[in-house]
Amino acid sequence: MASRSIRLLVLVYVGVLSYPDVSGISIETDNKNVKAEEFKEAILSCKYKFLKGMSLRIEWKKIESQGVSFVYYNSEFTGDLQGRAEMLNTGIRIRNVTRRDSGTYRCEISAKSEEGQRLGEATITLTVLVAPTTPVCEVPSSAVTGTVVQMSCKETEGSPPSEYQWYKNGVALLEKTGTGSARAANITYTMNKKSGTLLFNTVTKNDTGEYFCEASNGIGLSQKCSVKQMQVDDLNVSGIIVAVLFVALVMVLCGLGVFYAQKKGYFAKKNSSQKKTNYQSTSEKDFKHTESFVI
Repeated sequence: MASRSIRLLVLVYVGVLSYPDVSGISIETDNKNVKAEEFKEAILSCKYKFLKGMSLRIEWKKIESQGVSFVYYNSEFTGDLQGRAEMLNTGIRIRNVTRRDSGTYRCEISAKSEEGQRLGEATITLTVLVAPTTPVCEVPSSAVTGTVVQMSCKETEGSPPSEYQWYKNGVALLEKTGTGSARAANITYTMNKKSGTLLFNTVTKNDTGEYFCEASNGIGLSQKCSVKQMQVDDLNVSGIIVAVLFVALVMVLCGLGVFYAQKKGYFAKKNSSQKKTNYQSTSEKDFKHTESFVI
């Protein structure tokens, strides 16, 4: 029994010596979600740990919806990063980043050893932050009291998406929160800072003024549209009545004119003259036909 145990221990020990435990590549990154402002630089880190004596191969790829493309391959940069990027050991420094550089990148390191191929990878997301552009504002020049009025403000370049603040006569409008100062101000509008809309359910003459909107997302300077005037007036009932009476008077005068023309026989004379002309034309044709027959 003892000899059998010794023999088993020897077999196990020999097996461990024949197939040593070889570690693969361990890859780490300092930041999996990198954010950088447009036209500045971004660093995508990629750090590795491996056994000595391995031959390394480093590749960087960009993962997009249409597929995977090489960024760094065969010891050189490709595509948009040519001339704008450099290697930092196994990481990448991108200079003058643009919004097109946003996306998911993958660092891949492969190593060859006597025991075979080892592969390690790390995924990093780059988000390029873009300042807002001048928003487009829509403000009606006039409105009637009691009607619904909606103003809009929008810009599409900013990343992250912009928030919007409306101003009236140079003073920032408050959000309708239903509490505190907003409630005390008796606000008659609803301002949506996410969508950029300013809604008046029942506009009043007090809402007359100069309006503009400002877009901001924490990146760069905020941008505002040009000031636009909105004039709110009461419905001009007397003016509408005058206009209706004027149209009615014109229609009555036209009817009287037609009646007078019929009474004087202008339409009958016109028809008689037309018939006479048609008769003369027919007689001339008959005469010409007879003359040709005689000849």
